[in-house]
Amino acid sequence: MSMGIPEIALILIVILLLFGGKRIPELAKAFGRATYEFKKAKAAIKKEAQELKDEIEAEAEKPQEYQPKDDANNPEI
Repeated sequence: MSMGIPEIALILIVILLLFGGKRIPELAKAFGRATYEFKKAKAAIKKEAQELKDEIEAEAEKPQEYQPKDDANNPEI
C-alpha cells in the first residue's frame, strides 16, 4: 500500500497546523541531529563487534599448549 500525493499533502497540512511554521525548521534540525547520532552509534557498535569477532578468531587460531595434570600435587586423588 503506497501513499499518494493527496495523503502526503494532508499529512503536511496537519503537521503545519499542529506545530506552526516557526517550529517545523527546529523539528527538522532535531530530526537530522538524531539521525546523525543514530548512524554514528550504529557504526561504533558495528566496529566494536567486528573487532571482538576478529579477536575471538585470532584466539581460536592459536595452537593450544598441552598441560599435563600433575597428580602428585592434586589432593583430590
